[in-house]
Amino acid sequence: MNYLVNIGLEVHVELLTQSKLFCGCSTKFGRTPNTQTCPVCLGLPGVLPVINEKAVEYAISTALALHCKINQLCRFARKNYYYPDLPKNYQISQYEEPLARNGYLEFEVKNRPKKVDIERIHLEEDAGKLIHGETKGNIQEKKLSFVDYNRTGIPLMEIVSSPTISSPQEAYQYLTDLKRILKYLRVSDCNMEEGSLRCDANISLAPEGERMGTKAELKNMNSFKEIREGLSAEIKRQSYLLDKGEKIIQETRLWDAEKRRTRPMRSKEEAHDYRYFPEPDLLPLEIDKR
Repeated sequence: MNYLVNIGLEVHVELLTQSKLFCGCSTKFGRTPNTQTCPVCLGLPGVLPVINEKAVEYAISTALALHCKINQLCRFARKNYYYPDLPKNYQISQYEEPLARNGYLEFEVKNRPKKVDIERIHLEEDAGKLIHGETKGNIQEKKLSFVDYNRTGIPLMEIVSSPTISSPQEAYQYLTDLKRILKYLRVSDCNMEEGSLRCDANISLAPEGERMGTKAELKNMNSFKEIREGLSAEIKRQSYLLDKGEKIIQETRLWDAEKRRTRPMRSKEEAHDYRYFPEPDLLPLEIDKR
C-alpha cells in the first residue's frame, strides 16, 4: 500500500553569543567541565535571570530571513520536567507567545521547487550534557553517568517546521539550505560535532486519502546524512507495521547508527505533560517594529 509521508523538523541552534541566555557565564566550547557556571544557570535559590539582548537580535535576524512574522510582544515560559542535566527541574522556553511565527523556506529538490512552512521560532536555554560511561552498548548498560553543566543556559533558537516535508531527501535539502542561511547570518557556527546544531524529526505515515497518521519522534541523529538514513529506516518500519494491520505507537525513538535502525526510547510527551506557565521572573519581551 502507498502511504503519505509527513515529516516535521525541530532544529535547535546554539547562538554565537559570548555569554549565556540569562547570565554572564561564558559559552566557549570544550572548557573543563563545570567551570562555566554560576548560581543563575545552576538554578540556585534567590537568583534572577536577565535576558541576553544579542540572542534576541540573532533570533529576529533569522526570523526575518525565513519570512516570519515577528510578534511584537512575546513571553517566556517555564517548561517543567525532571532530567539530571536540568538543574532547575524546569527549562525557560517559550510556548504560547513565541518570538516569531508563520514563515517559510523555499529550496529545490532534484530541480523541483519545494516550500516548507515554518510554524514558529522561539528562544530557550540549553540543558547540560550527560556523559555516560566508557563501556559500549546501550545507555541502560552503562554503570556510570556524569553531567557537565557548562552547556546549561547557552542560548538556543528552535526552528519548528510544519509537517510538510514528504521525503528524507527533502528533509536533507531543507536542513542544508537552512544551515547555509544561519551561517550567512553569522548567528551560529552550525557545528553538529560540537552540538551547536541539532535536529529532531517527527514522522507519520497515512494511507492515501487520509491527512495524518500517528507520529513518532526521532532523536540521536548527529549529521544530515544520519537524519536522512534515520527517516528512511522509520518509513520502512512504519510501512511494515501498517501493511500488517498494526497500529503505530506515539513514542520517541532513537536512531541506532551501528544497527542502522530506530529503537524505542520512551512514550512521546504532549505539551500538557510539561505544565507550561509564564516565567514569573521575566517581563514580557516587547519588540520595536523599527
